[in-house]
Amino acid sequence: MHLIALHDIAHARTGDKGNHANISLIAYRAEDYPLLEQEVTAEKVAEWFSARQPTSVRRYLLPGLWAMNFVLDNVLDGGVNDSLNLDMHGKSLSFHLLAMRVPSPQQSPTEDSP
Repeated sequence: MHLIALHDIAHARTGDKGNHANISLIAYRAEDYPLLEQEVTAEKVAEWFSARQPTSVRRYLLPGLWAMNFVLDNVLDGGVNDSLNLDMHGKSLSFHLLAMRVPSPQQSPTEDSP
């Protein structure tokens, strides 16, 4: 099975609310959204961010936008006013998610293929 990084098929943005982060993952192409929906689950994202010890991870699907939003509770070391972390807003968390690897989407055969 060939794996690719999420950044090959999607982009992401991160926001913060207190000690919680939300990460939006948006497919570049509509045809890649089903793969994201299947492979990038709340459970897999919780495991991917296990070093940050989220107390919960919730996923909200936005199929009309080819996107999904994850809310990771208690991952910002107390939030902007309390954290001594260099990334108090958690902006780098989207880049961490984009490094996650998923199975490559099936390539459609070209007309030149046998």
